[in-house]
Parts: sequence; structure tokens; C-alpha cells
Amino acid sequence: MKRFTFALAALGLMAAPAIAQSVSPVTPLSQPENMAAGPDGTLYIGSQRDARVYRARPGQATAEQFIDLRAPAYPAGFILGVYADAKSSTLYVCEMRSLDRAALLKGDGVMHSYELDSGKPKLTIVLPDAGNICNDFTTGPDGSIYLADTSNAQIFRLRPGATTLEKVIQNSALYGVDGLTFLDGVLYVNTVWAGNLYRIPMDAAGKASAPVQIHTPRVLKSPDGMRAHNGRIYLAESANGTVSYFTVKNDVATFTTVATGLNGPCAVEPHGNVVWAVERPAHKVTALKIP
Repeated sequence: MKRFTFALAALGLMAAPAIAQSVSPVTPLSQPENMAAGPDGTLYIGSQRDARVYRARPGQATAEQFIDLRAPAYPAGFILGVYADAKSSTLYVCEMRSLDRAALLKGDGVMHSYELDSGKPKLTIVLPDAGNICNDFTTGPDGSIYLADTSNAQIFRLRPGATTLEKVIQNSALYGVDGLTFLDGVLYVNTVWAGNLYRIPMDAAGKASAPVQIHTPRVLKSPDGMRAHNGRIYLAESANGTVSYFTVKNDVATFTTVATGLNGPCAVEPHGNVVWAVERPAHKVTALKIP
């Protein structure tokens, strides 16, 4: 038996659990909106149905409840952004306690952070400006966490060790700002309603100047979640069922399609040799092979 076990190990057959082709939260019709992958491949999935985050260990096809933010005071609450910062072992979550769909999608958002492994709460910060949408996160070169406020056309920053948000930029071009990520030290963002892509120039102190539009080879249709990985930026477009990756040179983007025909993909998370895509109408996240 020991010899057989050794042979399997030598062939790589006793490695990490196989990746599930798709993962769904244990709660039916959970409407996943965003997700994150931890360093070990554990998936964290937020629900737009209510204010819960689910977790699936590598190889699991069903994500179990991990964080429950439901409260009687906020019966319409739900989750938007979910982001894992590997360096600090922290999970960041955007909770929307309310959303007025009749008032140009303005609501009351709260940023939470938790220990990645245990789910123990760390910080809770109410977004400072009224009528906000707490949407998505990314990590800057210095370890700061950047947060998109979609309806107020602005980006906030939480510096390492800080307990309050500081405004990085507010600009009318950023109305609808959604996905954001750093590549080679440059902050890139998209706007989900106008379908634009920008870089945000910043000096050494982190002071931002006006957004610079990135030229794209085609019209982007509801660009949403965006993550950088291995020199590329991966992007979900919910209105055309597409996940792509792109590179940027001289403010011109070159796109390569990863998959089409997806069901309303609204977030992506590259990890290893796959990119996970959130298919909200199908209530699942799907592993796509990276070309």
C-alpha cells in the first residue's frame, strides 16, 4: 500500500482536490453577484438575494453559508463586492442595506472586513456620502484597499492600518464606476452604465488626477467585475455573456475572448489555470479554462 501511495504521489495524483466545474451556494436562487478566491482556491461568494456570503473549499460543488449579515432592520439588504486580500488574509465585503431603484440606484452601503479563514469581523465602515453603492475592491501597490462607489462616481481608499476611508477621486466620467484593478502599478476602472474603461493616474503620494480613457476595439456591454492576473486584466460583460482578458499599451486595449454564451456574467476571479465567472441568473459560478 505504501508503495502504491508513493507511486500515486509521484504521478501527481494525490495533489489538491480537483476543481469543481461550477459551484452554487447552498441556498436556492441565491443570485450570486460577486466572488473572491483565497490563496488556496477557497471561493467566497456574495448573494444579491440577501446579505449572506458563502464559502466553498477547493473541490466542493456547493458553497456553505459563511457570513450572515441579515438583520430585521435591513430586510432588503444584500451583498455586492466580495474581495480577498491575500497579503493581509482579509475578506472585504460590500453590504447594501438599502437601494432605491427609483432614484437612479442610490442606496446605503457598508464596507466590512473579516479574517479570511475564520470569518471573524475586523472592521465595519459606513460609506461617508449619502446615496451610495458600495461595489467592488482591489489592492494597491502599497497594500491599500480601493473601493468603488458606483452611484457617486468616486473611489475610496483604506490605507494599511487605517479605520476610515479617504476619497481618492470623484469625477463625472466615473459615474457608474464598477470593476477596478491594478496592473503594473496602474489603477484601471470600468463604468458599468456607460461601458467605458479608464486608467486613473496617481502620483507617488497617491494623489489622483483626471481619468484617462482607454480605447477599446469594440463597444463594451455592461462591463462589471474586473481582476488582474499574470499581466492581463480579466473582465466580465453581463449584457453580452462574455468573459475576456485584455492588455493595455499606449492607452489602447487589446482583447482576447475567454468564453461567450455565459448567463449574465457579472464578476470574474482568476486563480491558477482557470478564471471563475459569476453567472447570477443561473445562481452559480463557473470555472473557465484560461487560454
